[in-house]
Amino acid sequence: MKWSLAELHRYQDEPLHIQSTFDLNASLTKLFPDIILAVAPVKVDGYVSYDNGDATISAHVTTTLTVPSSRSLTPVQLPLDFDFTETYIDDRSHFSRYEDDEVVFLLKRGETIDFDTALAENIVEQVPLRVLSADEKAGKPMPNGKGWSVISEDEYAASKQKDKKVDPRFAKLQKLFPDQDDKK
Repeated sequence: MKWSLAELHRYQDEPLHIQSTFDLNASLTKLFPDIILAVAPVKVDGYVSYDNGDATISAHVTTTLTVPSSRSLTPVQLPLDFDFTETYIDDRSHFSRYEDDEVVFLLKRGETIDFDTALAENIVEQVPLRVLSADEKAGKPMPNGKGWSVISEDEYAASKQKDKKVDPRFAKLQKLFPDQDDKK
């Protein structure tokens, strides 16, 4: 769905109601293959309103993403249910109408509002940096392989403490440089 501000002018008295299902699987998995593995149909219920030359989109979005676990890369189902509001203006002086925390985009002359792109960007913003599978949340052992393993921060701290212990064969050498004991 694309609109110009001139087209949305007719919705100044009554907002345009958007109640639709979008298929963004192909576009999101192509644009963000490392972040999104699959996207279920995206259900949107929202409005586009026009006021004094500015258009505002307010939408409620629900979908389910399949994303890789940040620990083991196993696919994890991530349900999303969020709202977003964006305002589009074509005159720089209109920025003063809005608060600093509001999302406002300045359109260049002839540029249109691409709702599919706005929807896709807002979905990607909802993906958290840390995603764990149910097993990982339950404390399943960390992944490992031939010659390597993932350890927790506590295990790492314990190994650093163990490294600080001096081999008894070198204990006498440690006395030769007492001022360098804590430097590493």
